[in-house]
Amino acid sequence: MRRDEMVVRAAGIALGYWADRIFADPHRYHPVAGFGQVAARLERLIYRDDRVVGVFYAAALAGGSYVAAGWADRRLTHNPARIAALALVTWATLGGTSLDRVGEDMARRLDAGDLTGARNLLPSLCGRDPQLLDADGLARAAVESVAENTSDAAIGPVVYALLLGSPGAVAYRAINTLDAMVGYKSPRYLLFGWAAARLDDLANLLPARVSGTATVAAAWSAGGDPRAAIRVWRRDARSHPSPNAGVAESAMAGALGIQLGGVTPYRHGTEVRPLLGSGPAPSVKDLRRAVQLSRRVQTVTVVAAVSAALAVAAGEFFFRRS
Repeated sequence: MRRDEMVVRAAGIALGYWADRIFADPHRYHPVAGFGQVAARLERLIYRDDRVVGVFYAAALAGGSYVAAGWADRRLTHNPARIAALALVTWATLGGTSLDRVGEDMARRLDAGDLTGARNLLPSLCGRDPQLLDADGLARAAVESVAENTSDAAIGPVVYALLLGSPGAVAYRAINTLDAMVGYKSPRYLLFGWAAARLDDLANLLPARVSGTATVAAAWSAGGDPRAAIRVWRRDARSHPSPNAGVAESAMAGALGIQLGGVTPYRHGTEVRPLLGSGPAPSVKDLRRAVQLSRRVQTVTVVAAVSAALAVAAGEFFFRRS
């Protein structure tokens, strides 16, 4: 890989993360929202309760996103322009700061006893039915969502920006968005959404494990226990129905000394999730700790990604000189 390419990726990721920390998600004309509108239109045109149609739907949208982003990236020939483009893509595909802010807002509402406000806010974190949850259930749902979405919304785009540049980050966010739209097990999407869900599982295999590793690395700085994070991850992650959410949630449960999982009501039905961790159920205080740990995990991952890109660039430079 060319040295200049790794420098571009290091600078683009760092600037994109900085922009996300300062500005969070764009309030208007968000590209992810635009992609969601395109995906919804295509669904209305071709939907059938059929797995093959769902495969075409997911492949066309995810593959088309990668090809379009790759074409745009190849049109840029100067490194400053490519850095700016990758920074913009990284900012647009990251959702870490918005996630942290929603988690903090949820904690404030629960602290104030505003259950109506907390229930109204929950759909911006996850797809559970908020009307069936009390204050403890809302706190648990928020902590689990912060853990899982730290991997999906903050770590995944950085991992794919490092490995594949702008096309990788764009395609990853497209896959993640499709899973959120059609990937759950409702009667409508059991067959049509199968491909989107499986593609999301595959795309998140690496980010989830990077997120778990970063949770271990950042646990101490957020007042957590890194050894417990490793222990609970190794013991409990495999029992979760998701091969990826189980990693992120169990590592955070161990780090914070809490227990996640149990009865989980969604709009399409109720699931009984395995228990992750051995501590008490999460409180509002634990939600604040989860948000703090999420923020540290994001920073650790970005520093590691930028350092890795610069190390590869430096290694190639010295190899060529020798």
